[in-house]
Amino acid sequence: MILVPQTPTPLPPIPDIPPIPMGFVPPWVPYIAALGIIAGVLILIPIVRALARRIEGKGGSDEMRAEIDGLHQRVAELEAVEQRMHELENRMEFSERLLTQHRESALERGGKS
Repeated sequence: MILVPQTPTPLPPIPDIPPIPMGFVPPWVPYIAALGIIAGVLILIPIVRALARRIEGKGGSDEMRAEIDGLHQRVAELEAVEQRMHELENRMEFSERLLTQHRESALERGGKS
């Protein structure tokens, strides 16, 4: 069996697309596009600067750092209070169990607590 190479079929020609006539685009479109670009740049400049400061490690003022440190201290205090609360809950449950056992043993003996 002999294989004969096939010739590829030629592609159809690309049709010429006529340019959009200038009268088709309203005259205010370029102005709106320019205003959009300017507004986007004005909005993005502060964001980019803040990100750059954050990357450099200079982000935040001394007041903010002091406030964050105060919040860290407050969280540490609240965690200590939470731990004490858990201890008190455990003691209360233990006392309730002892009281219940005492009442049950008194009822079994036929007396009052």
